[in-house]
Amino acid sequence: MKENCNEVIIDATADQVWDVLTDLESYSEWNPLLYRGKGTVELGETVVVDAKTATKDINFVCKVVTLEPKKEFAWKFHVIHPILFRGVHSFQIEPLGENQVKFIDRETFKGLLLPTQSKDLTTHGLDAMVEMGKALKKRVEKTPHY
Repeated sequence: MKENCNEVIIDATADQVWDVLTDLESYSEWNPLLYRGKGTVELGETVVVDAKTATKDINFVCKVVTLEPKKEFAWKFHVIHPILFRGVHSFQIEPLGENQVKFIDRETFKGLLLPTQSKDLTTHGLDAMVEMGKALKKRVEKTPHY
């Protein structure tokens, strides 16, 4: 198993972060890692995201497997076949104060092809997660909230 994890502090409420994270249709406006998304973040639903990797762009068809509104959601995906390469991508929001949260972005990977992908996941994958965290922070903190 391989895991990547990134955390970022965002000066906003959990509701504000949740609204941006679950609006998959707007990913193209701000998200450098998952640059296109569609679907609804609901338990058991299918969402489709396009992601940048070090070598190419990949279209992931994912199933939402965890959902705690305003706290966490996760989806699972696979490439070619689950035994070859599969993963779970989770997004967690932990309130730190009235207008501050910690956003935790975590991916875990398994499968027979994992050893061939490990270097890409360790370098590019983690760097991309860091960039996504920065972009989420910027998007949420600059969005007017009424």
